[in-house]
Amino acid sequence: MTISNEKPFIAGNWKMHKLIPEAVDMVKALKEASAQLTDAEIVVIPPYTMLSEVRKTIEGSSVQLGAQNLFWEEKGAFTGEISPLMLKDAGCQYVTIGHSERRQYFGETDETVNKKVKAALAHELTPIMCIGESLEEREQSKTIEKVETQINSGLEGLGKEEMRLIVIAYEPIWAIGTGVTATPTQAEEVHSFIREKLAEKYGNEIASYAIILYGGSVKPDNTYSLLKENNINGALVGGASLEADSFIQITKEAIKAYKEKK
Repeated sequence: MTISNEKPFIAGNWKMHKLIPEAVDMVKALKEASAQLTDAEIVVIPPYTMLSEVRKTIEGSSVQLGAQNLFWEEKGAFTGEISPLMLKDAGCQYVTIGHSERRQYFGETDETVNKKVKAALAHELTPIMCIGESLEEREQSKTIEKVETQINSGLEGLGKEEMRLIVIAYEPIWAIGTGVTATPTQAEEVHSFIREKLAEKYGNEIASYAIILYGGSVKPDNTYSLLKENNINGALVGGASLEADSFIQITKEAIKAYKEKK
């Protein structure tokens, strides 16, 4: 799957929310609205139990399907894990890897992120690789150091052609689920550094077309100001993606901001 930042990329991470009937109702509304939202890439990322039903519901629309995690092996004695083959079988095109909640609660490391990114690419899944600093690290002026380490480790061993197929999501941990959002200036500073780092690793052409998302308490009323920044190509949305109305409005605001800055 080829990816491009020619239009905003809006992904909704549902985390551990919803049951199947709620999920179907949500994406029915999103599917109906998506005909007027073709100037954005829209991805929904539900829990595993509803992937197949969501896929059936969004069929025939531009809405795409993602999963919240994967394991790096295709099959085996790995109780409780899910493989790239299973995600492909369920209809996924995207998978988030290295979300801060996975790192915080489930032992995810930069090294396992790298293995999972490679596994996703090997099975034609587009990884959304999440990076970001804690409040303590920001207060100690270690944001850039932390982000650089996560980029170097997460992308280790990957070349230019592989980087063309990877989405990066900057999510400051202190802004996730807290209601506190990085200011557009704060977010742009880190996004600009990420793009510079990608240029250093892969060249200007790859870096210029890379998709770099912002995540962390994204809402309809702050999407426009964030997406107006030069290096922010979209949003990884948490709580505000659980309701169709707010997710649709975020997408509309993103399209508006993108058109104005292009």
